[in-house]
Amino acid sequence: MKVLVVGSGGREHALCWALRKSPKCDALYCAPGNAGIRDVAECVPISAEDTDALTAWAVANAIDLVVVGPEGPLVAGLVDKLEAAGIAAFGPNAAAARLEGSKGFMKDVLARHGIPTAWYGRFTDLATAKAFVRDKGGPIVVKTDGLAAGKGVILCQTVAEAEAALDVMMADKAFGDAGNEVVIEEFLHGEEASFFALVDGDTAVPLVAAQDHKAVGDGDTGPNTGGMGAYSPAPVVDDAMVARVMKDCILPTVHGMKADGTPYKGVLFCGLMISPDGVPKVLEYNVRFGDPECQVLMARLESDALELLDAAARGRLSGVELAWRDDTALVVVMAARGYPGAYMKGTEIRGLEAANAVDGVTVFHAGTKAEGDTVVATGGRVLGVTAIGATVSEAQARAYQAVDALDWPEGFCRRDIGWRAVAREKAGE
Repeated sequence: MKVLVVGSGGREHALCWALRKSPKCDALYCAPGNAGIRDVAECVPISAEDTDALTAWAVANAIDLVVVGPEGPLVAGLVDKLEAAGIAAFGPNAAAARLEGSKGFMKDVLARHGIPTAWYGRFTDLATAKAFVRDKGGPIVVKTDGLAAGKGVILCQTVAEAEAALDVMMADKAFGDAGNEVVIEEFLHGEEASFFALVDGDTAVPLVAAQDHKAVGDGDTGPNTGGMGAYSPAPVVDDAMVARVMKDCILPTVHGMKADGTPYKGVLFCGLMISPDGVPKVLEYNVRFGDPECQVLMARLESDALELLDAAARGRLSGVELAWRDDTALVVVMAARGYPGAYMKGTEIRGLEAANAVDGVTVFHAGTKAEGDTVVATGGRVLGVTAIGATVSEAQARAYQAVDALDWPEGFCRRDIGWRAVAREKAGE
């Protein structure tokens, strides 16, 4: 098969790395790719947002399957255009991608089909939104309705913080049109987990769970980011929890979307909050693999990635079983100094060969580009240093050994990725 992956981040590098291992993969392309992806796929200089050019290129090059990585082109209808041109695509069409493109739409789907989630309200008027906040009190959560690169969610401890967040979103337009409508919802307490399922419109197959670290600083302090690290498996999601999440959350969503006339296919990424008494509630849905969760999922996957994604795209998931490594996978994100605010760009990254030489480690590239023989940072989140180990502690130690082998003074990372699971391991010793 000839395969095109769309995107340029760590998620897409991990997908290319996994797809390249398939004996069915005759040719692998990535548009636009990055400095790391060029080692496993041929990079095509077309923006992930240029849906017309991507479709034309896929047709001209007789591509058998397009795997769409980021949410932007999915929400913009890339899959619709590819399928209209006769090209199989992994990912939802524009109508189904609204699960991520509009948080209000997503919450309405959950409410309509009885799926457990936080109470909420949708608002386009600032004064009405503030009145709702004052009525409910803090803590409370304020979200942009539209896409905001993972940064449109503000956790507010007080009414004053929530009103300030509303001003930033709706009056100051800090997130552009994404803040034209906001969703205000209940502040849920518990432990977060990332749950993934492959979906073909009718059938859903669970993948292993992961746990992400959103806050920029150690101890989950500081502002939220797109993700500073992750690990899998997530101890909070045991076999019984997998069965419960599939029964209460994933399958009602898949069947509800089909009943609504917007059947879903691709990967369904469910952000969960698991309460102290073990009740899972849906925080959000994303319509693509998480980043950096995709890196640890691909590191643990033993099944043929190309067969799986192709089966989801073609409605053939029924009866598919997946094989996973029992090991733990853990990824530490290296970000450019200043992230998630204004960050440094164009700095040279050295030591990549030494980092990749650490036992069990693969360094996935996110915001990088090649300039001659050098690799330079171009994004906020730049590298995903991913390690496999028999235990969380071993995977963590290997990942940080590789981090320390890098020579990039303009970069930084959290030093505590996996801390909850490491503490659980030590408590069990």
